[in-house]
Amino acid sequence: MKERERDRDGEGRARSARPRDGLGRPLPYGAEGVARQPEGVVRTPGLTVAEAQRLLDAGMPFHAHEVFEDAWKSGRAEDAGLWRGLAQLAVGLTHAARGNSVGGARLLRRGAGALAGLGAGEAYGIDVAGLVGWARELAGRVEAGERVDAAAEAPRLA
Repeated sequence: MKERERDRDGEGRARSARPRDGLGRPLPYGAEGVARQPEGVVRTPGLTVAEAQRLLDAGMPFHAHEVFEDAWKSGRAEDAGLWRGLAQLAVGLTHAARGNSVGGARLLRRGAGALAGLGAGEAYGIDVAGLVGWARELAGRVEAGERVDAAAEAPRLA
């Protein structure tokens, strides 16, 4: 059996070229997938929130996580905890929607804990306390075996 050569990006780094669905799951080569979120995009906090909300509303939390990850890596160091916590919530929703209840609940709770550690209130118009409550409530339902639709469960960030 011949092994397939590893996919690489334009800079030679390993990166799967397989198309992906709206939840970031790899599809077979040649299948029609969802356009990937470009990596390394530097956005203002307002544009980060707007783009992530658009993706969440479209049922694409995996892609929203990548937007938050860009903000976490390219933004101000003092905001890293906020963006990392939001990325964890998006990945938690992704896993829950994929049917991974253990991973989904764990990441939702981890993200909620990270955001709760920042204190209540708002940051860049984001309802941090509301998101903490949303994530903890959803984690409980996921642990109880409830099926999750990513678009229907998308949180309101602001």
